[in-house]
Amino acid sequence: MDHRSWHRHYDPGVPSSIRYPHITLPDIVQIPAKTHPDKPALLFEGREITFWELRVQILRFANALTALEIQKGDRVGLHLPTCPQYVIAYYALLSLGAIVVNLNPLYTVEELQQTAHTTGMSALVTSDMSLNNARVLVKTADIKKVVFARLGDYSGHAAKKENSSAEPEEGWHSFTQILENCTNTRKPRVNVSPDDVAVIQFTGGTTGIPKGAMLTHKNIIAATVQLAAWTSPLLQLVPPGRRTILTHLPLYHVYGNLLVNWSIYSCIKQILIARFQIDELIDLIKTQEQIFSFPTVATVISALLSHPLLGELDLGRKVISINSGGGPTALHLMEQLDDMGIYTRQGWGMSETVAGGTNTPVFGIRKINSIGIPYPDNDVKLVDLENGVDEVPRGEPGEIIIKGPTVMKGYWNDPEGTAEQLKDGWLYTGDIAIQDEDDFLFIVDRKKDMVISGGFNIYPREVDEVLFQHPKVEFGIAVGVPDEYRGETLKAFIVLKKAQSATDKEIIDFCKEKLAPYKVPKMVEFRDSLPQSSVGKVLRKELRAQEIQKNSTK
Repeated sequence: MDHRSWHRHYDPGVPSSIRYPHITLPDIVQIPAKTHPDKPALLFEGREITFWELRVQILRFANALTALEIQKGDRVGLHLPTCPQYVIAYYALLSLGAIVVNLNPLYTVEELQQTAHTTGMSALVTSDMSLNNARVLVKTADIKKVVFARLGDYSGHAAKKENSSAEPEEGWHSFTQILENCTNTRKPRVNVSPDDVAVIQFTGGTTGIPKGAMLTHKNIIAATVQLAAWTSPLLQLVPPGRRTILTHLPLYHVYGNLLVNWSIYSCIKQILIARFQIDELIDLIKTQEQIFSFPTVATVISALLSHPLLGELDLGRKVISINSGGGPTALHLMEQLDDMGIYTRQGWGMSETVAGGTNTPVFGIRKINSIGIPYPDNDVKLVDLENGVDEVPRGEPGEIIIKGPTVMKGYWNDPEGTAEQLKDGWLYTGDIAIQDEDDFLFIVDRKKDMVISGGFNIYPREVDEVLFQHPKVEFGIAVGVPDEYRGETLKAFIVLKKAQSATDKEIIDFCKEKLAPYKVPKMVEFRDSLPQSSVGKVLRKELRAQEIQKNSTK
């Protein structure tokens, strides 16, 4: 393979290499605050905050945190949903040189305790959405400094402002009060380097206990600028005053976190949604004149396109682009979006690469279910699954390894885990892919999800894509489950479309038409829903764990 031969497929204007600014993350807030100070930066439940107001609130909050003795190097948990308080606290902490520890508000107490123990968190910013678990965490982890945010304080709806009856613990600080009491807008005089760790981003835990990926300011700036360059062919055609992004993805997730930085860097108004409900999303889209970007996942696309009120939205005219991640999106859904004239992209990334890695060109070649080609300055190889060194021939499955400016510094306090994943600058991702003659990549599966049944290697994701093609199937996922005879066998979990019915035999016969016999699921279970992550990705590992537990109790 020619070195970076995929550059020939880049859109016009997308550089093959980028000169990255030598800045830290808080510096990007200055860009839209000076060039478009009065443009709304955030819209949350009917309330707008301009870019200038956002800058001022970040500086005031940073100085308020200084008064609480938050210092450079402190690990501070951000235990918040998608809301303005997250954005303000994120940049304020980074301007002090503190390290943000992103925490899912839905984490159990045990998961919170584990992350606190791993990182040595000394402070926490939490909200009324997760108050009970936060109370337990603070006591058991001996966290001395806690800032408590009421989501309703930033709502434009009077009822929501007065709705929260949650009361913080004695000694906790009110987010709104410490912000109102601090009028100091002087920039903190802290020497923060691009090489400093900015965020500890915990992995999804697909390989066991989640690890904390250390992402530096330089890593995240590189990912931000790469995404800006990649989207520039379309973004440059939309004046800054009209740029809007619909953000229902959680900001504590690496993808949502990247979108925050990209949006501010690119002067894009973020419409923030704290709790995803499809009916509320429909109502919100109705109020918008145009949405430049709608990053989402397959489950949300399906819910949107099957909604009875879809015809009232004029979605094709309103939404310019949709980026789908977190797994394959069914062909009929992509075709439906394409018929509407919406630009669609699918990409690949992970916590260890600041969510960036590859993506499909905006205007270029389109390949169904491809994750596209590498971003500028990224090198990607597919290597032998056994020795991890030899590149595999085209069309053969190999593990993705990636090297580039967005690859993490390492795992927090885990030199062994770092050495296992990072070798000579190459990140071993655990994702299996094939590469076609045009250099486009196609994910086959996670290395850990590969099923060995009767001596054959089976990639469940390939089976998933067949299940998606069945006209009655809304969602389908194949899982390797223990089998005394074969070692493992495949079981399909199916959610049918509304008002549809099907039998096990019908699903299995459909798979027999499209798959080799050893790849056909031997069992089928119909469900009303499937377990999902916070970003809507179906959790294969949880289904497998349920099956193992079920078998162990027989």
